[in-house]
Formats: sequence, structure tokens, C-alpha cells
Amino acid sequence: MEVRVLGCSGGIGGLDVRTTALAVDDDILIDCGTGVGMLDVPALMAIDHVFLTHAHLDHVAYLPFIIDTVGDYRDRPLMVYAAPETLRIVRSHIFNWLIWPDFSAIPDRAHPLMHFNEMRPGESVDLGGRRITSLPALHAVPAVGYQLRSETGASLVFSGDTTVCEPQIDAINAINDLSALIIETAFPNAQHDLALAARHLCPQMLFSVLDRLLVSPEVFVTHLKPAQAAEITAEIEQYAGRLRPKILTNDHVFRF
Repeated sequence: MEVRVLGCSGGIGGLDVRTTALAVDDDILIDCGTGVGMLDVPALMAIDHVFLTHAHLDHVAYLPFIIDTVGDYRDRPLMVYAAPETLRIVRSHIFNWLIWPDFSAIPDRAHPLMHFNEMRPGESVDLGGRRITSLPALHAVPAVGYQLRSETGASLVFSGDTTVCEPQIDAINAINDLSALIIETAFPNAQHDLALAARHLCPQMLFSVLDRLLVSPEVFVTHLKPAQAAEITAEIEQYAGRLRPKILTNDHVFRF
């Protein structure tokens, strides 16, 4: 399994600053932030499955454009997976014929260009030997993370947007074959109260998560707010625990 980082920022600001999207092999996306804009039309046509962590715009912004761009060229619907509440939000507030057409009813509901699939924490989808499992998360809106397990038996976890989430920590600790953890840290320590209110992590909170991990993955930190990225990075570099987090970058490739 190959995972390529298309976008990993908590905001925008130039071609190299793009929001969350991970490409899994050629046919799967985890989230649909502005990083998806790096894919050309043939690559977009190859996407068959999209897994959403939550409904915030920086994670779903390009989903409407994908289906509008390539829907007519496909011979099967684009499959979108998310928690039930996330799907309700996306359908009510984006694919509502006001912001964007409802592609789950185009050309008709019997033959849609896009199909929504509910996926609750703990549930898995198997795709050609690859297993994607929804994990608990704790954010300002209903949210999940994902475990990606390859045919070779190795796993990667993406936390999604979350604050300290005990069930997610427990789920991560139960993954004995975990090779990599991508975990968010959106705010610097000076904005600890804002991180708490928005249900994100700051470095101090990230450290508390890492200190409780029993597994030993490589750790990559994502979702830094662009204006505070240097400050957050400097604070993360001060971590003296067992795991040594690195800052995730665009175009990083995980193979496992």
C-alpha cells in the first residue's frame, strides 16, 4: 500500500500550502481538502473511494469538484464513506441543490454518480486486500480517524482532527503492526485554550498523547496552522519522550 500526502496544512497560502488530503494507491482518498487540486483529470478519474474524517471545509472542499469534473466519464459511482452525522452534514449543507447539485440523485437515484456509505467507528471496509477501519476521534463536530492496513499486514493511522481522545489512544495501542502515525497539532502552546475550545491539539497536548502510546510507530505531525507553523514546529522539537515526532510535508510517501 502506498499513501501520498497531497495536502497536510491547517490552511492555505500558496501552491505548497494546501489542506488535508491523502492519496492511497491510485483509487482511494482520505479526506478531500485543497491538496486534491494537485491531481490531474486522469488521476481524478481513477479515484473510486473517498473516506471523510469529518465535514469541515478544509477536509471536504474538493469533493464537489471531483464528482463534477469526472462524474460523466465514470461507469460506476464514486463511493463516499463517513460517519452518519458527517454524511448528514455534507448532504444538507453542500450537496443540497443550493451550494452544489446532489450527485447522489444524478442522473437518478437508481444510477447515481456518487453513493454515500455510512461507516461508524470500529467498522471496516476491505478493498482488494486493503482494510480501512474507522477510529474514534473527538473534535468540534462528529469526527473519526482511520487505520489503513495493507496486504502485507502493516498499518498506518491518521488521527483526523481531534483533541486528546482516550478511545482513539486505546485503539492505537491495540494495533500491534502500526508502522506510522499521522497526528494533528493545529495550534501553538500559547493558544492552548483555543485548542481546547476547538478540540484540536497543541504541542503540550500532543506530548500527553505520545507519552501514553505503547506502540512504536514513526510519528508525523500534520494540520499546523500556517501562521503559527514555525512556532509549533519549534515547540514540537522540544519533546524529550520516547517517540520522535516529525513534521509531515507535502508529497511524503508511505509504503507499507
